[in-house]
Amino acid sequence: MRPQPDGTLVIDPIRGSPPLKKRQIDVSGIMGEALTRDMIAAYLAGYDVIELKANRILAEQKKIIRNVCHKLIGPEIIEETAKSVLIQDLLNPNEISIKKSVRRMFLISNSMHTEAVRALKNRDTDLALDVIQRDDEVDRLFLLIAKQFRSVLRGARLPDTSDTSIDEYHDLRMAAGPLERIADHAHRIANMVDTMDCTIPDEIMDYVEKASDTSRKIVEDAIDALYNSDVALANEVIGRVDEMRAQISTLNKSLIALKSYQAVVTLRTVADSIDRTGDYGANIAEIAINTAMTCFTKNAV
Repeated sequence: MRPQPDGTLVIDPIRGSPPLKKRQIDVSGIMGEALTRDMIAAYLAGYDVIELKANRILAEQKKIIRNVCHKLIGPEIIEETAKSVLIQDLLNPNEISIKKSVRRMFLISNSMHTEAVRALKNRDTDLALDVIQRDDEVDRLFLLIAKQFRSVLRGARLPDTSDTSIDEYHDLRMAAGPLERIADHAHRIANMVDTMDCTIPDEIMDYVEKASDTSRKIVEDAIDALYNSDVALANEVIGRVDEMRAQISTLNKSLIALKSYQAVVTLRTVADSIDRTGDYGANIAEIAINTAMTCFTKNAV
C-alpha cells in the first residue's frame, strides 16, 4: 500500500521486481546523430535492456554507442560481439530523487556560470575547459529527470512519489529544462575565453560581473521559490529582470570604447548569455508560482 498526496491509498498487487523491459534495435546503416537519437529515445522510453543488432556493427558505430552510454546515467554495455551490443540500465531508480536531481542540476549550472565569468576575467583557459566539461553532467541529469517523469506517468514507483504529486513532478521536470539551457550558456561563455584577443578593461569587466551577479541571483532565488512554494519571492525575482536588462544595456554601450572588433563580438555574446540566463531564471520563478498555487489548491481541498 502506498499513501498518495490526496490522502488515498494505492494497493499494488505486484510483488517483487517487475520483469525487465527489453527493446531490440536494428542499427544497420544508422550512423552519427541518428544512432545517438535512437539510443536516447530508447533510454527515455524506460527500456531496461537495449540490444543493438546488425549483420556487422562497425567500429564507428561502437564508438558512438560507447559515447552515448557515457553520457547517460545507468546504461552500461554488458555484452559485445561483431553483430550485437547488449546494454543494460544498472541504475536503481529507488536511489535517485527527482528533487535532488533538479537541485544538483542547479548547483552545477550555477557554479559553471560563476566560474565561466571568472575564467573570462582572468583569461584562464584551464578553468574554462573545466566549465565546458561539466556541461555533460548537467545533460546527463536532465535526461535522467526526463526518463523519471515518463516512468511516473506510466505508474512507476520512484522516490518522492509518496509525498510529491504528479503536478509537482511535472513542474520539476519543467524547471529542469531552463537549468539545462543555463548550463549551455555557461558553456558558451567559457568558449569565449579562447576568442578574447586583448585584456578586458576593468570598467567593462565590472559591468560584466555586475550583470552576471544579478542574473545568477535571479536563478538562485527562483530555485528557492520553487522548493519553498514562495509566491512572493517568485514575483520579486521576475521583477528583477528589468534591473538586469538595464545592466546588460549599460554593458553593451560600454563596448563601443573597445578597439578590437573581436573583443566586441565576444563580449556581446557573453552579454547575451547572461541576459538569457536571467530570463531562464524568471521562467523557473513562473513555474514556482504555478507549483505553489497547485499546492495551495491541494491543501484547501
